[in-house]
Amino acid sequence: MGSPAPEARLSIWLQLPIGYLLSVMVEAPVLLFALSPVHPRWRKWFAAFWLTGCSYPIVVLVLPAWTGNWYVPVAETFAPLFECLLFAALFPQGRNRRDMAAIVAANLASFAWGELLFGVLRIGAVR
Repeated sequence: MGSPAPEARLSIWLQLPIGYLLSVMVEAPVLLFALSPVHPRWRKWFAAFWLTGCSYPIVVLVLPAWTGNWYVPVAETFAPLFECLLFAALFPQGRNRRDMAAIVAANLASFAWGELLFGVLRIGAVR
């Protein structure tokens, strides 16, 4: 696979913070509502920013070059799995199925909004 043109690389770096914030805007309400009550509100907010902050750069910068046509299924499997593992490692006292389901649901919501904005409406996507 060849290296992307300099303009494409620049576009990816410009897209990164915007995509990150859009992902957090979609995922945060899901996590605030769906994470188990054992977690205080600050932890739910932290999870919304931190989990996306850890997985999003890998999904946007690394996986496209490694996965080719398999990008979407690999990325949409990697992100929730990676985030569930991170959350369980950092907060083992509250780890349960509800929390893992909440993280998966947040990622599905983010994916759905991304498909709507960039796939259906074609709003400035870098693909």
